[in-house]
Amino acid sequence: MSLPDRLLVVTDRHQAPRDLIDVVDAALAGGARWIWFRDRDLAAGERRDIARRLRDLTRTYGAVLTIGGDAGLAVEVGTPAVHLSSIDDIGAARALLGADALIGISAHNETEVQAAKAAGADYATLSPIFLTASKPGYGPALGTATLQRVRAIGLPVIALGGITGDRVPACLAAGAAGVAVMGDVMRAEDPEAVVLRFRAALDRPLTAS
Repeated sequence: MSLPDRLLVVTDRHQAPRDLIDVVDAALAGGARWIWFRDRDLAAGERRDIARRLRDLTRTYGAVLTIGGDAGLAVEVGTPAVHLSSIDDIGAARALLGADALIGISAHNETEVQAAKAAGADYATLSPIFLTASKPGYGPALGTATLQRVRAIGLPVIALGGITGDRVPACLAAGAAGVAVMGDVMRAEDPEAVVLRFRAALDRPLTAS
């Protein structure tokens, strides 16, 4: 299955200076077309309500909404896309969401990327590529050399962790299928402008090294 976009915007309301829906709306206005609703610490009812609002919002923009860690919620809100932390959950998620669902896995090394492919994931996020203020406890930074090594596995890998617009070309040149961004968008006073800069970086032709 092809990925919805090369830019995956990851939510974290704790970093957002205003309401999460407003931040995501601005990101979508800037050209984001793939949103990962993470925020798993919410109470079930509140998370369901926000998921429904994000579903309606992303549909307005023709974007894809991925639900973090809860295939049941993805079914409930009608979005056949989920991002999981364990490969053990892939089979159950596929059974719930169907063969055409988009299922991603969080990976932190080459072995986990290989396992994600073997388990039937459609893509993996690999992190942290660079050190990141959003997740200071994760590390050490894997660097773009790891992206170069995992490209041979044959599973689309999204670079995550410390990704800035300036770092996008190096990630793509190393073989990343795309980049995931959390803090730079969530913390921004102008998320639309930030996404526009990422889109420009993604669209810029790669130069030979």
